[in-house]
Amino acid sequence: MISAGDFRNGVTFEYDNSVFQVVEFLHVKPGKGAAFVRTKLRNVINGGVVERTFNPTDKVQEARIERKSKQYLYKDDDFYNFMDPETYEQDQIAIADIEDAMKFVKENEDVMILSYKGKVFSCEPPLFVELEVTETEPGFAGNTAQGATKPAVVETGATVKVPLFINQGEKIRIDTRTGEYMERVKN
Repeated sequence: MISAGDFRNGVTFEYDNSVFQVVEFLHVKPGKGAAFVRTKLRNVINGGVVERTFNPTDKVQEARIERKSKQYLYKDDDFYNFMDPETYEQDQIAIADIEDAMKFVKENEDVMILSYKGKVFSCEPPLFVELEVTETEPGFAGNTAQGATKPAVVETGATVKVPLFINQGEKIRIDTRTGEYMERVKN
């Protein structure tokens, strides 16, 4: 059991017949009345976000989330296929379950598969990936005074906003948490 006064970002717990992860928390001590903990929680199974207020002494059951490193092999019609690097066993995970998290992952890259009681609910790609730009409009130097951007399609099929000077065939570094362009990769 964990008390609401011990909440920190990333803590997972069972509440209202669901499993939640703390996204934000704030310990509030008003001048009058009792202290409370204001939280923003993400349902780890369906991805929904809710706000809840807890008494600091409220107890909840801590949830055990299994994190397993797997190598992404390939995508077929309905599934992503992964391999356990220790046992070489292959697993299939439905595209609908983790599609958004996989948009920057290339074949043969390692990812963390997150599951609760055997049900996969998410995937954590590497924090930064280097991908080649496969499609973008040509940019022109000097056609803006501020940091203007243009859309670019990378080798995994995802679209990111890049500066005007990025051309087709160049490699760029992307932050997978935000989906934002970080920098051009020098060869």
